[in-house]
Amino acid sequence: QVQLVESGGGSAQAGGSQTLSCAFSGDNYSGYCMGWFRQAPGKEREGVAGIDSDGMTSYADSVKGRFTISNDNARMTLYLQMNSLKPEDSGTYYCAIEGFRTVRMVVAINGANDFGYWGRGTQVTVSS
Repeated sequence: QVQLVESGGGSAQAGGSQTLSCAFSGDNYSGYCMGWFRQAPGKEREGVAGIDSDGMTSYADSVKGRFTISNDNARMTLYLQMNSLKPEDSGTYYCAIEGFRTVRMVVAINGANDFGYWGRGTQVTVSS
């Protein structure tokens, strides 16, 4: 059974930085894709960044140049480094994993529908 546990959220000032982590365990996927998604109150869950087993990455236009996704397979941990934070980055951030998905699916419209395994989320609040 796949398990995903996010950590590292909290409050930040606009312009500041935060790093989110997602510890994952369970089945070994080949051709996996992992992603960070976020959801603000009253809004759809949207893809923020994705990474696959070959190291390919994708980013939503709203975070390009500010966020960096990476993973450490030895530690079974996914990261999201967030810099130059903006109030509109606030929301609950979730990590997800699925086999045989592409990184483009993470940031596509309704991309969350293509992922079946999710963490419980961690809250990020950015104040101006």
